[in-house]
Amino acid sequence: MTEISSSGVAEPEVETAEIDDADFTMQNWLDSSSDFKTLRRGEVVEGSIMAIQRDGVIVDVGSKSEGVIPPHEMHSLGADPLSKVQIGEKVLVYIMQPESDQGQVTLSIDRARGERGWRVLQTRFEEGEAFDGEVTGFNKGGLLVNVEGVHAFVPLSQVVGVRPEAEGEGGLASAVGKQLRLKVIEINRRRNRVILSERAALQEWRSQQKDRLLAELKEGEVRKGRVSSVRSFGVFIDLGGADGLAHLSEVSWDRNKTPEEMYRVGDEVDVFVMKVDPETKKIALSLRRAQPEEWDLIVDKYQVGRVVPGMVTKLVTFGAFARIEGPVEGLIHVSELVDRRIAHPKEVVREGDLLPLKIVRIERDRHRLGLSLREARDEGLKMGFTFTDAGEVLTVPDDIKTEFEEREGIKVVERGPDDYSGAPATAPMPKQDEASGESPTATATAPAAPAPAPRVEEPEPPSAMAQAFAAAEQRASADSPDAEPAPEAEAIATPAAESAEEETTAEPADEPIAAAEIAEPVADVSIDATASTEKEEEKEEKEKPA
Repeated sequence: MTEISSSGVAEPEVETAEIDDADFTMQNWLDSSSDFKTLRRGEVVEGSIMAIQRDGVIVDVGSKSEGVIPPHEMHSLGADPLSKVQIGEKVLVYIMQPESDQGQVTLSIDRARGERGWRVLQTRFEEGEAFDGEVTGFNKGGLLVNVEGVHAFVPLSQVVGVRPEAEGEGGLASAVGKQLRLKVIEINRRRNRVILSERAALQEWRSQQKDRLLAELKEGEVRKGRVSSVRSFGVFIDLGGADGLAHLSEVSWDRNKTPEEMYRVGDEVDVFVMKVDPETKKIALSLRRAQPEEWDLIVDKYQVGRVVPGMVTKLVTFGAFARIEGPVEGLIHVSELVDRRIAHPKEVVREGDLLPLKIVRIERDRHRLGLSLREARDEGLKMGFTFTDAGEVLTVPDDIKTEFEEREGIKVVERGPDDYSGAPATAPMPKQDEASGESPTATATAPAAPAPAPRVEEPEPPSAMAQAFAAAEQRASADSPDAEPAPEAEAIATPAAESAEEETTAEPADEPIAAAEIAEPVADVSIDATASTEKEEEKEEKEKPA
């Protein structure tokens, strides 16, 4: 039809339907073009493989142009990477160039894996997640690990169970190819730096395992474990995530062996769970209680009341431990050593002594024996043992000594005579000589000490009065010829003292001479001189004229 316009000019009919269809198709095309992705360099996107060609793989990444992955960007897939992909497979690719000269998008699988690895590591670092990684190499500072295409580093301080100085087994080279439980402790994308730690991951894992084990362990059960550390005070055993301690007293029934002699790190052992403390998270274990059969078999051969030889292995304030056979030991309480009261067992026994011991108690549930030396003395004498008065074992029969050494594989060393505090109980006491009161043995062995020289006291010098009397007598004798000569007094005193001194010097007297006896002649002379002086004075009075 022809429409008439307002000007009266006829206008041709327009096919509106065809124009509308054309407009709709173009609009749809314009709208659909807005769905294409705008790609940027460095992005990691997911695409679908459309075709596999000799010069690369065609991938649809949702862009206006298809993407191409060159073969040299697919090395992470291994040898012959084109054979490792299939049409329709979804892959992650890295945008190397949004649009090339040919109008294609250049992609890379290798870089995509690395970028994805960084994102995964960043997520694990933020969440504190532990993961497994394979060791690909090592250097003098630590181990190299590849995680999702990212090369990471594990310092030596964060490696567990590897000794850098060791060569071969136990060294850094032995860790290559192994899977380690790791945790990210530092990440820096800009510096291309990732630091991992096996120690942190292991601590976290062991903490989780320990909580689980503490809930599962029951006191009295026997479990398998692995020796993780050996110390002088005991052995640490790994029960599968948690370590328990077997104290030195619970390592072996044989007290003569040290933990270092019996166990090494890595040994698989059976342990007896003694105590579990959920509060302190400590586990007490026992190695010797996990194998009680040997102890029971040996003790079955002995009965209470039997006297057996035993070697002293250790002295304590409350008694002495003695080895009976193999790992079986018993305690000799300090009250069971001798009849008298002693302060310490070393007064009677020493370590290494072989003693006759009576079994007074057997505690099978606690694996303990009670022994007595005091009650075994009579039976020990019959067996051939000899004792001192102090209760010490003096000699051991040769047959018992030889049998014990062959059975236990140890040497029994007997003490010397100077090591005993008491005299032999069977030795007779030396008799004393009735006449002299001395022991003939003592006289023969030790010469008599010389008698001390007697002490000779010098006579006291004459007093001043005696000297005055002697002088007066001398004057009187000089004046009177009839009087007795006075010098005799001094002559009498002096020879008497000199003779006494000569006798003392020449021949020591049996008893010391008293000073009074030496001075006695001087005293007599003084009295005679006084009497003579008085007579002279009376005579002079008579001769005076009236």
